[in-house]
Amino acid sequence: MSPRPIIAPSILAADFARLGEEVRAVQAAGADWLHIDVMDGHFVPNITLGPDIVRALKPHATIPMDVHLMIAPVDPFLEAFVEAGADIVSVHPESGPHLNRTLKRIRQLGARAGVVFNPSTSPSVIEWMMDEVDLILVMSINPGFGGQSFMHSQLAKIETLRRMIDASGRDIVLEVDGGVTAETARLCVDAGATALVAGTAVFRGGPQAYAANIAALRG
Repeated sequence: MSPRPIIAPSILAADFARLGEEVRAVQAAGADWLHIDVMDGHFVPNITLGPDIVRALKPHATIPMDVHLMIAPVDPFLEAFVEAGADIVSVHPESGPHLNRTLKRIRQLGARAGVVFNPSTSPSVIEWMMDEVDLILVMSINPGFGGQSFMHSQLAKIETLRRMIDASGRDIVLEVDGGVTAETARLCVDAGATALVAGTAVFRGGPQAYAANIAALRG
C-alpha cells in the first residue's frame, strides 16, 4: 500500500483578496504544507508573489511553507525568502550557474533545499549531489500558469527519481506539481511520489469544499 502523500495546496489558486483566511481554511481542512509559487516574468512567463507576501502569510501558517522559486538569477533572493518564513526553498537547475552552491546556501540559511525539474530537465542533473537535496519537485506541466493539464510523460521521470532516492538511502521528499487531480494523484503516488501540489483541485468549490477536495487527493 502506498504511503499517505503530503498535500500542499498552491495558493496560486486561492482568493488573493483574502489570502490569510484561505491559508487558515486549507490548514483546517487538513493540508500538510502550503505551496507558494514565485514567478518573475523572466524565467517563466508570469509574475506572482514576492517575499513580502510570504512574510505576510507566515503568521497565518502553522504548517511548513513550501516555496518554489521560478526566478533567475535565483541566488540573490534566497536570503529574502528564508528570512520571510520559507521552510523549504526549491530552485530550478537552470536558474543559476552552480546548483550545488545554491542548495548549500539554502541550507546554511536554515531552510530545506529542493530541486525542481521542468518537463524537459533530466534527472541526471542531481546524480552526483543527492546529499545536498532535501526535496525533489517534478513539474508535470510547463511552469508559469495554473490550470494546465497533467503531462503523463512525467510519470516515468517520477519512477526514475524514486529509484535514485531509494538508492541514495536518504529521506528525500518526491513532490509533483501540475495538473494534479484525484485521478492523476493516484498515478503519481503509484510512481513513487510522496508529496502532491494542487491548486484548482483543492480550492475549487470554496472553503466548505476544501476538506473533501484534500481527502480526494489522498485517495
